[in-house]
Amino acid sequence: MKKRIVSALLALCLLASLGTVSALAAGSNTARTFSDVTDLDTAAEIETLQLLGVLDGFQDGSFRPAATLTRAQFCKMAVYAMGCSKELGKYSTVTVFPDVKPSHWAASYINLASKGKAIILGFADGYFRPDSTVTYAQAVTILMRQLGYTDADVGGLWPAGYLAEAESIGLTRNLGLAASAALTRGDAAKLFANLLRCDTKDGGAFAATLGETVSNVILVSCSATALDGTAGAMETSDGSIYKMAGKSGSGLLNGRKGTLILDHSGRVMTFLAAATGASRAVTLASASSTQIVDSKGVKYSVTAATETNYNGSAATWGEVYSWLAAGEALTLYLDESGRVTYVLVGGGVRTAEAAVIVSANGSTAGFDALAGGYTGYAIYKNGAKISASDLRKNDVAIYSDGAIRVCDTRVSVFYEACEPTPAAPTSITALGGTKFAVLPTAMDSVAKFKPGQTMTLLLTADGQVAGAIAAGQGNAVGLVSGGKVRMLCGGSMLALNGSAAESLDGRAVSVSASARGQLSLSALSGGAGELDVTKRTVGGRQLSDAVLIFDGGVGTTLAQLGKNIPSGQISYVHSNWAGQADLIVLDTGLSGTVFYGRASVKVVEESFGDLTVDTRMLNVEYAKNGVKAESGSFECPYAVSNGDFVKAVLRGETFTSVTVLTKITKVSNSAWIGRTAVVAGGVTYTVPADVACYNRDSQSWITLDAARAYASQATLYVEDGTVRVIEVGG
Repeated sequence: MKKRIVSALLALCLLASLGTVSALAAGSNTARTFSDVTDLDTAAEIETLQLLGVLDGFQDGSFRPAATLTRAQFCKMAVYAMGCSKELGKYSTVTVFPDVKPSHWAASYINLASKGKAIILGFADGYFRPDSTVTYAQAVTILMRQLGYTDADVGGLWPAGYLAEAESIGLTRNLGLAASAALTRGDAAKLFANLLRCDTKDGGAFAATLGETVSNVILVSCSATALDGTAGAMETSDGSIYKMAGKSGSGLLNGRKGTLILDHSGRVMTFLAAATGASRAVTLASASSTQIVDSKGVKYSVTAATETNYNGSAATWGEVYSWLAAGEALTLYLDESGRVTYVLVGGGVRTAEAAVIVSANGSTAGFDALAGGYTGYAIYKNGAKISASDLRKNDVAIYSDGAIRVCDTRVSVFYEACEPTPAAPTSITALGGTKFAVLPTAMDSVAKFKPGQTMTLLLTADGQVAGAIAAGQGNAVGLVSGGKVRMLCGGSMLALNGSAAESLDGRAVSVSASARGQLSLSALSGGAGELDVTKRTVGGRQLSDAVLIFDGGVGTTLAQLGKNIPSGQISYVHSNWAGQADLIVLDTGLSGTVFYGRASVKVVEESFGDLTVDTRMLNVEYAKNGVKAESGSFECPYAVSNGDFVKAVLRGETFTSVTVLTKITKVSNSAWIGRTAVVAGGVTYTVPADVACYNRDSQSWITLDAARAYASQATLYVEDGTVRVIEVGG
């Protein structure tokens, strides 16, 4: 992994006692974030334009998005947006308009825009009126001319023709102001960001007129180090590092997908985030290839092909979702219909680069510096949105994609080893050989301990060491599943030996270690009465908004449970700092791995002395990417026949639930609504992107396209309004 240099600003974050750092402390060579810009998408667009030199804030650290612009100020922005500021010298002594003398501060900008580029005009009386407020219609017209449009291209009377054409090409996306409205600085930021995303009249990308473009990249870091040692470079998910032409980014754009705009020497002029729509930070409860369910039970539609940023790398949702566990922090980008168009896992960056340890209950000292001066962030603790009063001493905060994410996990460990030295460790080994990365801001506190001692690690939400305190103050809780234990805040996956994995599977455990090579797990138990799904209570105790619910080690939600759970099926309930239940571990015997496919049943005869027992074994044959796969043969106490299409839930080495799917025959290809829905018997059924398709004639699993091409009608096997299997032939 490439070595990164953390900026001086972030290095100060741990020193919370020094108070917050102002936006100006980042230095003139780093883009600033502004205290009065609270919308994350607007803040990102402002940073894009700040890097390009189109606009900036004020000395007091504000941006003043509601302040209006003059015609002269907008003209200056337009010149920088065209990338032609180097030509200003030629126009500093000419006079184009009688009210814009060479002594006027904006004379060279106005003269260049008018005489050099022909994107602005004066009024009918020959004057320019530089200090008059620029209107929405005037601003749009200027930018349309930058794109190559003329009066003849738009037709009609001014400004209606320009405004209509601007809307059709996306220049006025998310604006739609009245023509005579005074243009504000916030509106101008949106307008110029849209300009960078537009094509010119001739069909080429406007951004390409400024320099070379590198599209569809994910920005991993704005504080990378180039090969020649230059700090503040941009790193993309493919490992490429680009030096900056001007200022370095603040980190606000990290994790976003978009386009790099480079100058002739290959340096970054700016990064333009893709217009992905509204964003929403959520905590994952469960995931499938077609749906994301957050911790509040809200469902989001997604497809297997949806672009996803996972650990700083480009992927698809179909490749990623099965690796995600409940409690993961996601940022979802939604289109106008609410469908997910892009997913950032964990905020989209590989790891945090600095953390703040809360110095006292309720203290946010250091948070503004952690966010690079951006103060519009929300605070999430263990996945739940909180206020500052919910913070406790030794909580750990990191900044990710516009939010402060707080973790309260403290794990008591035996300090086994470190790299490279105890005085400046970049990683330590503990908990039976598990290696933990140590943040640069944590080195001083960790250096107070030496290998061979016990201590308590303070972990970030992404599993890094943010600091170390005296031993015996641990509170780490984990969940055992699939031969591993996952700490529910702190994210670390710890390997278990076979016996421990088997005996504790599906259980909540406390995690600690007091000797070399040791991983101590103690099963946690203790329910608190019935789980009432409607009232959102367990034993009368309120549930946290971000409550995590596991059944047999598998994440689930209240909506998926659909019914109250008796206390006898609740093995453990954990309470958070506010006395709310934030973790519930169930043992209903119903959860496990779900297979949709074709049943293959055989009876195995087993002898136990004089007793002979027939055991029904089930193997579910299913499709994985259009290719045959199998669940494996396991005990099945349910009545099911060979060739039935079923939903089977496998837990451990037993099928705990098997149901035969509802069969609908002779469904014509003409009944389909695109690829995602089909109408049968007057009912519209959803079709997942990864729906399994079986050809009875060839006895093989095929793709959806191949199934539709093979036959004009099909048999559907459905469950709760969703098509699970499609069969053709026979």
